[in-house]
Amino acid sequence: MIWRWFTSKAVRDACTMRKHVYHLFSAQRDLLSPMAIGAMTAAMNELKSVIAEGANAGKIRIKAEELEFAANKWLKPYPNPVWRENVEVLLVAIAVAMGVRTFFLQPFKIPTGSMQPTLYGVISVPDYSRINPGGLDQSAVEAAMDAQFKLQNNLIIPGGWERFKEWFEGISYVHVVAQNDGPITGISPMRRFLIFNIKQTIWIGGVAHTMWFPPDFGEAAMEVRSGLAAKHFLNPDRIYHKGEDLVKLQMRAGDHLFVDRFTYNFRKPDRGEIVVFETQGIPEDKRNDPYGRWQPIPADEFYIKRLVGLGGDKIEIGSDRHLIIDGKRLDSSTPHFENIYSFDPKEPPKESQYSGHVSQPTMPYFPDNSTVYQIPDGHVMVMGDNTMNSLDSRYWGDFPMSSIIGKSFFVYWPITSRFGWGNR
Repeated sequence: MIWRWFTSKAVRDACTMRKHVYHLFSAQRDLLSPMAIGAMTAAMNELKSVIAEGANAGKIRIKAEELEFAANKWLKPYPNPVWRENVEVLLVAIAVAMGVRTFFLQPFKIPTGSMQPTLYGVISVPDYSRINPGGLDQSAVEAAMDAQFKLQNNLIIPGGWERFKEWFEGISYVHVVAQNDGPITGISPMRRFLIFNIKQTIWIGGVAHTMWFPPDFGEAAMEVRSGLAAKHFLNPDRIYHKGEDLVKLQMRAGDHLFVDRFTYNFRKPDRGEIVVFETQGIPEDKRNDPYGRWQPIPADEFYIKRLVGLGGDKIEIGSDRHLIIDGKRLDSSTPHFENIYSFDPKEPPKESQYSGHVSQPTMPYFPDNSTVYQIPDGHVMVMGDNTMNSLDSRYWGDFPMSSIIGKSFFVYWPITSRFGWGNR
């Protein structure tokens, strides 16, 4: 029968008709009289029988016409049938997609750099917001500013094929040139347009300069002080001149990945796995630092970190930047920690490089190398791979394992060396 479906148009048309009529019959069965049910059932069975027995095309068409006649006689036509069918298909597709998202795979994008270099967040070049005047002396601030100026001046925006290739790597550019002379007279908040882009407007001498950004960049920028003004060092006291670069940025999209929500239904998370969890699992008094050492953590977000401690573990950070669990030192031979502890111990820890794990006096739970913390049963601790720039359990401690929704599964965008299953 399968072969005949491919070779006979009459069989294909008859199967399509029977399927459509059966769908309408099933929807209206409770409204039909016993006579109508009997007539419809007989007509559908007769068409099914002639198809199954391999009857010729003429006989199949006759039975198909008889079924059509019965359907027209007994079934009630729906108004706007095309719209109705399309809406039904759409609703089924949405239900399937929601089911997959809830129980199997959920898309997730990484806005920050706490898991670099394993998984990357949004990066912009230059980025003056990374300079912390309060934590550096004047010479260090000036050196950092000079470094960002050089990045900006050396930034070349490609065109043609090279620009097309970079798009697949998640790289995009914003380049706005001043249209007139004057100071900055206003900067609008970043705004979302539909669901696609975020725009921001800058006024130079009363003339509007509007820029469009990729969604990832805009969402991240709104969390960093005053957004674009901080990232690009726009100075309201400066006079800009016509033809001068007002904004010149290269942006790299954060990694987009699928979260496996299926596996943890059958086993508990393992140490070293990269997990996604709900921040509402972190107690409110831990999410908000009374001393202002870190930004408050919203209760309605998802974070991604590496699971380092399980319930009952006694955990500490050694002076060699290795974790010690119940007196046992983790190293590059520990599963899932091969990259974390691949650093050169002679080199100081660096941002966005594998540098082990560090403790600092500003970290309430690991202020020094002598602190040992025991994780309560049913709770876990997580840390970011970017140990120099990660807001993690060193600051806010443990949280319930039940807050974990899944683990990192597959990076599907952008298409870089991190694309696929290989992220550990």
